Order: sequence, then structure tokens, then C-alpha cells
Amino acid sequence: MDFITNGQFTGLLIGACTFLIIGAFHPLVIKAEYHFGTKCWWWFLVAGVVLIGASLLAGNLFLSCLLGVTAFSCFWSILEVFQQQERVHKGWFPRNPKRTYPWDSTNDKAND
Repeated sequence: MDFITNGQFTGLLIGACTFLIIGAFHPLVIKAEYHFGTKCWWWFLVAGVVLIGASLLAGNLFLSCLLGVTAFSCFWSILEVFQQQERVHKGWFPRNPKRTYPWDSTNDKAND
């Protein structure tokens, strides 16, 4: 770990880890919206707040940075869950046949 923290590779390593964290959140948001709908947004909020607390308490700068990046990725995912629902509505992603969507009730009223 000394090579990383004392060398000039810390920024590159944080950048690579950030890329992987963001990449991991993309399918996580898709799966969360598919299985739980937009009501799972508060899970991302709670996780983000907890991760911010952990980032503030971390004794290692590298770990603190990664926890902070993960926390703000959670906060960004709140917006993405709602945008994912719009992508499902447009037909870009599959909808969960076991759930009803907000536009289902609108379509039913229009057909009556």
C-alpha cells in the first residue's frame, strides 16, 4: 500500500476504482427498478448517508475517497431509478410483468 500512497499512482487508482464503482451501479439501478420500482430510492439515500459517515471516519485517505465516491454514486442512483422507470416506459428496458406502473392506470382509464 505504501507504493500506491507514496507513488504517483494514487490518482490513477482512485480514477480506475471510480470507473468500476459507477459501472457497478448501472446494473444495480436497473435491477432495483425492475424488482422494486421507484420505491427503492430511499435505500440509495440511506446507503449514501451511511457511506458518507464511513468516509468521514476512515483513517485512510484512499479508503475515504472510495467511500465518498460510492456515497455520491448512491445519491446519483436516486435520480437514475426514476429515469430508469422512464426508460422502461419508453420500451428501452423490459418491464416487470409482476408490477403495475404509474402509466398502467392512466391507460386503463383512457380505454374505459
